[in-house]
Amino acid sequence: MIRNILENSIKTALWELKIDKSNPVINLEHPEDLSHGDYSTNIAMVLAKQVAQNPRELAEKIVAEIKERLPKEISKIEVAGPGFINFYLSPEFFVLQNKEILKVGKKFGLNKNLKGERTIIEYTDPNPFKEFHIGHLVPNSIGESVATILEANGAKVMRACYQGDLGLHIAKNIWAILKDNSIKDFQKKTLNEKVNYLGKMYAKGAEVYENPQGNEKKEIEELNKKIYEKSEKEINKIYEWGRKVSLEYFDSIYKVLGTKFDRLFFESETQELGRQIVEKNIGKVFEKSNGAIIFKGENYGLHTRVFINSEGIPTYEAKDLGLAKKKYDFYHYDKSLIVTGNEQKEYTKVMLKAMSFVFPEFAEKTKVITNGFLSLSSGKMSSRTGKVVPATSLITDTENRVIEKMTARDINEKEKKEIAQKIAVGALKYSILKQVNGKDIVFDFDKSLSFEGDSGPYLQYSYARAKSILRKAKEERVKSRFDPSQIKSQFDWASINILEKLLYRFPEIVERAGNEYSPHYIATYLIELASSFNSFYATGKIVDKKDAESSYKVALTEAFSIVLKNGLNLLGIQAPEKM
Repeated sequence: MIRNILENSIKTALWELKIDKSNPVINLEHPEDLSHGDYSTNIAMVLAKQVAQNPRELAEKIVAEIKERLPKEISKIEVAGPGFINFYLSPEFFVLQNKEILKVGKKFGLNKNLKGERTIIEYTDPNPFKEFHIGHLVPNSIGESVATILEANGAKVMRACYQGDLGLHIAKNIWAILKDNSIKDFQKKTLNEKVNYLGKMYAKGAEVYENPQGNEKKEIEELNKKIYEKSEKEINKIYEWGRKVSLEYFDSIYKVLGTKFDRLFFESETQELGRQIVEKNIGKVFEKSNGAIIFKGENYGLHTRVFINSEGIPTYEAKDLGLAKKKYDFYHYDKSLIVTGNEQKEYTKVMLKAMSFVFPEFAEKTKVITNGFLSLSSGKMSSRTGKVVPATSLITDTENRVIEKMTARDINEKEKKEIAQKIAVGALKYSILKQVNGKDIVFDFDKSLSFEGDSGPYLQYSYARAKSILRKAKEERVKSRFDPSQIKSQFDWASINILEKLLYRFPEIVERAGNEYSPHYIATYLIELASSFNSFYATGKIVDKKDAESSYKVALTEAFSIVLKNGLNLLGIQAPEKM
């Protein structure tokens, strides 16, 4: 990367000036104002006090040394303000970068920084017998994007989903089903009807558990134990039916979202292992308390958690220890990433502390990526009360609003629906991914579906516009070709130059997003890139056989379309060619 060339030039200059003994970290940033150069460093100000020199004078000495061995990629270096050093890249550099984009296509932006690293990432984690609500869209979008970004950085990634197919939530549901006695009526219904039935039963069971009129709470807790022990055939049959329906339902949503997991883990396969791990470490890590087995987190500035309850049933905590072992046995990971909500922060701190004693090697390799709440104008939703906003409802509602906005006349109804779904999902994902990890998200239909400004559809529309231009260029036989001598108009060159100054940055954006597990860097970059392209588009006609500059403009449009699509792919957003 050009960044490495600049860093080496600065290091060589410091060595020549005999002030490199401290091996300083060289910070290179892109100035916000493009007129201030393509890169800027404050290294002179960082070292000035250490070498007892005026920062600006030191900057001038560093610049003088760099100019002695000026890399061909740099056209100009300036000292600015109190001692900033600004670098301007040469037009030839941008032409070569543009050619590279066209040459490597969908591979532009990829690197091998994480080659050989095995990463397992767990995300989404919906529970069978419960609704897949809009809250699940957040970890799903973040997890899928982070997984793709890590692959772009060379890692070998396994996508995993961990689901609670045991627990009180299922007992509440099955209790209501047994009382309702109408499950036979739903055996041959559609998947949606079966899912709606399960949702109603869960809401009913949750209500009586929280507000019992008699022995309902005790009955549900006893039923929970029977489900755990698999001791009654009728209960087992309902359980297997509901579990199957839930998994089919989740798969139908993943298909729309573009998610495909490599491995599904379930609490039913981690509970016994979790129990064994906890019981093996009683007296060393865990202790008995009132018939339960606990981890006393207060000893480490945390809080106490129950790992096996007084009825002898392993809790989520014990199962999570079993899951860590299951994951490693299955994949032998170098890193284990878990995408979960902010509300789980304190829980995960306790879990990782307990894990650090039981499986120190796993705890060291585990990182938790937290996410905020996704809410609508009506506020947050609670699956405990049954008052949830189903993800499918939100996607369908968004999709219908998109169809109303679509203006393309050369698209049939089937294509329109397919494109509308891509735009709807893109709008939702972008609304989530543009935020810094951990920040709450409010989905606003009007803003999120706008074809102008900070939205997923704006990016998709920019891509569709570029592809339309390229189709026209093909029809008029205007070929893509980069030749700086073609550009004569100063106004056109200014708009072109801004776009070029952003295109080449994509690989370093991908690298940073991978290092920090942060898709928002890519989302922010793509908006700036699309804005620069649309400004370029507005300056005048791009495809014109009579215009000598046209082939350069078409080539730049092609380069933009490649980078934008590559970036959208990393966000898990599809790029329709027509809108």
